[in-house]
Amino acid sequence: MSVTSKLASAAVLARTNFNLFERPDRLARALLSSVPWGLTTSAALASSVARTPDRAAIIDDDGPVSYRTLWQHTDGLAAQLLDNGVGDGTNVGVLCRNHRRFVEALFAVAKTGANVVLMNTGFAGPQLHDVCAAENITMLLHDDDFGDVVASVPGCRSIDGTTATGATTSGRTVPPKRHQGRTVILTSGTTGRPKGAARAPDAGAIEGVTALLSRVPLRPGDVQLIAAPLFHAWGLSHLMLGVTRCATSVVSRRFDPSKTLEDLGRHRARVLVAVPVMLQRMVAVGDDELAAARLKMSELEVIAVSGSALGGHLATTLAGQFGPVVYNTYGSTEVSIAAVATPADLRLHPTTVGKPATGVRVEILDELGNAVPTGVSGRIFVGNSSRFDGYTNGETKESIHGLLSSGDVGHIDNDGYLFVDGRDDDMIISGGENLFPGEIEELLASHPAIAEVAVIGVPDPQFGQALAAFIVRRPGKRLTAAAAKQYVRANLATFKVPKTVTFVDELPRNQTGKILKRTLS
Repeated sequence: MSVTSKLASAAVLARTNFNLFERPDRLARALLSSVPWGLTTSAALASSVARTPDRAAIIDDDGPVSYRTLWQHTDGLAAQLLDNGVGDGTNVGVLCRNHRRFVEALFAVAKTGANVVLMNTGFAGPQLHDVCAAENITMLLHDDDFGDVVASVPGCRSIDGTTATGATTSGRTVPPKRHQGRTVILTSGTTGRPKGAARAPDAGAIEGVTALLSRVPLRPGDVQLIAAPLFHAWGLSHLMLGVTRCATSVVSRRFDPSKTLEDLGRHRARVLVAVPVMLQRMVAVGDDELAAARLKMSELEVIAVSGSALGGHLATTLAGQFGPVVYNTYGSTEVSIAAVATPADLRLHPTTVGKPATGVRVEILDELGNAVPTGVSGRIFVGNSSRFDGYTNGETKESIHGLLSSGDVGHIDNDGYLFVDGRDDDMIISGGENLFPGEIEELLASHPAIAEVAVIGVPDPQFGQALAAFIVRRPGKRLTAAAAKQYVRANLATFKVPKTVTFVDELPRNQTGKILKRTLS
């Protein structure tokens, strides 16, 4: 991290009062508690325990867990893991939904020095077996209801929720460990088997924090509702950032749009952390329910969204329903945070992902690695100190001049706003025209009869590939394939009109809300 980046980070932290100014007695306790743990996530938790021991760290479906209790529970579970041979170099999988056991497992593994691999809760038995083998997982911490799936994985010891509960309440403690293992987050697997993306515990941590804080007004002591999966980089980053600022994180095992709206008011949440499909389902609950819920959301000031394309239509709808509170973040597990669009940015350009965050460099390059002119589409490359360490299978993303490929294609306009045109492997060549489905999906999503849409390329004997649209109608709305095609024809070039339109009840998605286009045909 350069001197310039350090100064920029310090300025952001000072401007946001991010736990820099503390009562002397609390600051002394925080330092005494955290120093023995070095630069680890355990140190961050120890500091918050010293500052606010009785504040709720987590509120889940079973109620609140204070910072003090969270520390005690992670000690007990860490002691059991150490008894079972878990430690430096061990790979421990965590297969838990959004509740206290996920958080306890995460910090308990950190206290042992082992590597933690966050597992997708949507895995079926064969996929879990495959990932455990690929990531060399020898211990698996899991929810009770995953028992049958876990039992299908040979050669892997496991601790279920019931056993973990006994360990967390044992009252045992563990000695401080000044280092911890890597955190491995699995890629979404939208184009194949999920790969493990590894990150060292202190890899660009401060720069990653300030990249977000430079645009998103997170505050010490926030109540934040994390609807996004905690095993996903977006949900995990907000959980960890919440711990560092003594925040209270509200989570639920399963996402329900009505319950989420209710919980925002009940817990007076200031921040909502979600992925686009969750927000889409929240605004679709019905006008009366949404209006009643909004009356109880006087504290909501930030809707932080990432994980997939927000889309201009949804951005505008959210602003109309909740006001200027949406912050659209662009990045990935590999490149970390690249850009953030503020409410003011989205008001000007609803489809933008914003401008590069503090300490981040974004360039648009052509196939030869040369910068393209302003406004011209090319491959998006990102440079920062919080990028990942590489995939656990030894592979990595393409790197040019110290910049890492995001895997997307996009452009930057004259005012410096970044726009993502699509995935670089989503490009469809039809009759010699290079097409990205995002523009067509964005248009169709604005149709009053369409709830969701996905556009893919399918083999075509005449044009090589042809566009195929898969549409979910809004309840009670009528729409024909001919009408959908005409809507595109009236707004876009003729070669962008889908050749076929198929109506479906729902689009296939993974646990983080990304559409699994490879399963459409």
